[in-house]
Amino acid sequence: MKWFNYIKLLVLIAIPIVLLILPADFFDNGQSICLSKVIFNQTCPGCGTTRAVQHLIHLDFKQAWEFNKLSFIILIVCAFIWVNWVRVTLKKLKK
Repeated sequence: MKWFNYIKLLVLIAIPIVLLILPADFFDNGQSICLSKVIFNQTCPGCGTTRAVQHLIHLDFKQAWEFNKLSFIILIVCAFIWVNWVRVTLKKLKK
């Protein structure tokens, strides 16, 4: 089962690297997958979060603010969760 934790750690480390490599506007175009937007044509509080976080990662604060103001809090929470997952996985590998 140790190999699973190595793969998990590799994926956890790869995620932020991939998001940094992708351009800031990578998610800006395309069809929305938000059910509220697709079914009811109404935006929800989460609409634009993915695009906003991607712009935040690339330090484009103005564009992130325009997509979703909550993204500043969401990125901090996601970063905290990510660090915790990496820490827990490293602890499992040390056992």
